[in-house]
Amino acid sequence: MIDFTEEQIQRYSRHILLQDVGVEGQEKIMNASVLVVGAGGLGAPVSLYLAAAGIGRIGIVDADVVDLSNLQRQIIHFTKDVGIPKVNSAKEKIAAINPDVKVDTYYEFLDSSNALDIIKEYDFVVDGTDNFPVKFLINDACVMAGKPFSHGGILRFNGQTFTHLPGTACYRCMFKEPPPAGAVPTCSQAGVLGAIAGMLGTIQAAETLKYFTGVGELLTNRLLTFEAKTMLFRTVPVKHRDSCAICGSNPQINHLIDYEQAACDLKKH
Repeated sequence: MIDFTEEQIQRYSRHILLQDVGVEGQEKIMNASVLVVGAGGLGAPVSLYLAAAGIGRIGIVDADVVDLSNLQRQIIHFTKDVGIPKVNSAKEKIAAINPDVKVDTYYEFLDSSNALDIIKEYDFVVDGTDNFPVKFLINDACVMAGKPFSHGGILRFNGQTFTHLPGTACYRCMFKEPPPAGAVPTCSQAGVLGAIAGMLGTIQAAETLKYFTGVGELLTNRLLTFEAKTMLFRTVPVKHRDSCAICGSNPQINHLIDYEQAACDLKKH
């Protein structure tokens, strides 16, 4: 049991007032650990909302430094942060919004050599990346480690997300393998409306908090998509495939794969 201080009771009062959350739910949140992969458009709102909610430990993986072009959507970074590692910038803002949160930073690329070692330390994983190779890597590592995760993807005016728990549909159940390198543009190639990142990131944060508190129904076996031009949201039922190469009854994938990533130069697009 956590012995709440008066400051914590005040800080989390709006959670504690919720009948479905209460003191017990807030305690679960404060005992939880979450790994956020990517401190960019999705990772920014996810990290801020999870920190504000009181998640006890947040890990952030990102190998990039803050660029001026990031500031249009990556709200955890400010103009003064341009040129510094995103993980350091994110850690500073998390500490500013909630000093109770422990933050671990990983200033490195997530790949087949470190994914399992990093992921095993956390209760839940949030995919805030912007390329297919790492999304498949996160999926495969979480399935292998038996970890739940939230998938998120944005491009132009569109977003999609689902939540995976062991035994439910994974990313490969829906998309068997990454498209060929360069076949699908990234946000830095095709652009993205900045607010889309906030819309999807806050959904991912809500799913994370729902997982720990047990409130409501998670986006398992359902793919939520939206198109911001018309504000149309759709929920598409998806099924766990017994023939899935990673989570099926006879998985063919027994090791993590580093798929080729498309190179991107904004000046050429």
